[in-house]
Amino acid sequence: MDKVLIEKINKIPGFENKQMFKGAFAVEPTGKRAARPLKQYRPGKNKVIALEQAIDAVGLKDGMTISFHHALRNGDLVMQKVIKVIADKGIKNLTLSASSLSLVQDALLPYFENKTITAVDTSGARGKIGKFIQSGKLEKPAVFRTHGGRARAIETGELHIDVAFIAAPACDIYGNINGVQGKSACGSLGYAMPDSEYAEHVIAVTDGLSQTPLDYVSIPQTRVDYVAEIDDIGDPAGISTGSIRVSKSPTELVIARNVADIIKYSGVFKDNIIFQFGSGGISISAASFLQKEMEKENIKAAAGVGGATGFLVDMLEKGYIKTFFDPQDFDQTAIRSLYANRNHHEISASDYANPFNGSPYVNLLDVAVLSATEVDVNFNVNVLTDSYGKLMGAPGGHPDAAAGADITIVAMPLLRGRLPMILDKVQTVVTPGETVDVVATEYGIAVNPRREELYVNLKKSNLPVLSMEELYAKAQKLAGKAVPAEHGDDICGLVEYRDGTIIDVIYNI
Repeated sequence: MDKVLIEKINKIPGFENKQMFKGAFAVEPTGKRAARPLKQYRPGKNKVIALEQAIDAVGLKDGMTISFHHALRNGDLVMQKVIKVIADKGIKNLTLSASSLSLVQDALLPYFENKTITAVDTSGARGKIGKFIQSGKLEKPAVFRTHGGRARAIETGELHIDVAFIAAPACDIYGNINGVQGKSACGSLGYAMPDSEYAEHVIAVTDGLSQTPLDYVSIPQTRVDYVAEIDDIGDPAGISTGSIRVSKSPTELVIARNVADIIKYSGVFKDNIIFQFGSGGISISAASFLQKEMEKENIKAAAGVGGATGFLVDMLEKGYIKTFFDPQDFDQTAIRSLYANRNHHEISASDYANPFNGSPYVNLLDVAVLSATEVDVNFNVNVLTDSYGKLMGAPGGHPDAAAGADITIVAMPLLRGRLPMILDKVQTVVTPGETVDVVATEYGIAVNPRREELYVNLKKSNLPVLSMEELYAKAQKLAGKAVPAEHGDDICGLVEYRDGTIIDVIYNI
């Protein structure tokens, strides 16, 4: 990112005030939070109406912004069903704000092509929608935000949502919502909470309507204007899986063992440690190895933070984790735990990771274990595009957790296929190297030179500690030098850091 590029961005309508990334903590917030309009609902008013009527009632029209959460993941049917109704009404030029877009949203392509949707604000994109974005056919570049950055943008008014459509696995006739009950249960609704609080209008879309008040409430009736009942909001097979378990891959297990040992010898492995592990095989395996070390040393974690999986829930139930703060759930075990376990707490995306509040939960982290598509010699991380520059992932909470944690460990294989994953320069910078402390691979680990004390601690262990330059050289020797991906000159996506500054761009391909 340079001044010439930011000047080019500033010439695009709507992005005139965008600033260039200058450091993980360079921006100091000013101003106040946005607010939704005051409303009055008289006793006895019926909120339950047909989806078509609800859209008319909120006054949706051309040029507005609609929002959705992604907790239904690859089982989501709400986006396509809602947008079809909108398109049938002839409404055009909408901005689609989604906390993320999965492959199931390929079904939305016709609505991009017919100009129902002409702008995108999201965390991730892939598949046909990713390809459409990189074809340059949107009217302006898509904006890719972190989970905390999206909450920040909503709360500051930078991202103004006209109508939030909230997929609600369980919803009562008064508008109370949860994600832990019903045939389409998806778990925590943390990523829908900012939308529900700040959108001009909120429509709950449910296939689990209750005639009596819910006994568990994630989003209260005070934020919901209308309730629309449909046959199915999602396919349970795509919403969540059975419990995600330890990897069986020898390579992943070597990396996971290295991660656990990094934590063990880091200096923060002590009673009441607070950590975040991802949902992939390496992270879950690392948590498994760490649990064995915790048992040996009689160490208990004060808290777990971030997406919940069955394995982490098992640690919670066995007492290895005392409490858990959860903005999203990845499997059925985690969903059931959120409903039943009083030590398992649902939190919003803002509480989890918004950098402009009292202190997000990511700031509690002693350790965060994260994944990567690629890493470069300056410890910058890419989790949004592949080695060819194609959209295939999402910033998610990666930059947020990395900024908040005392020690951030990025765990990844040195090679994928015949491609090196440590490069001279990543295709897309999503998480800045200044917030990444250790890169762990199957061939060794590299410690950021900024963390001299951590380097000293790890060198005392039997871990294969190398310099990043040595890891880079090893990758080049095994796979050859990576050839930079070719792309056009048109900017079709802006990659925002969590503070709203632009850290990189996505080009057309």
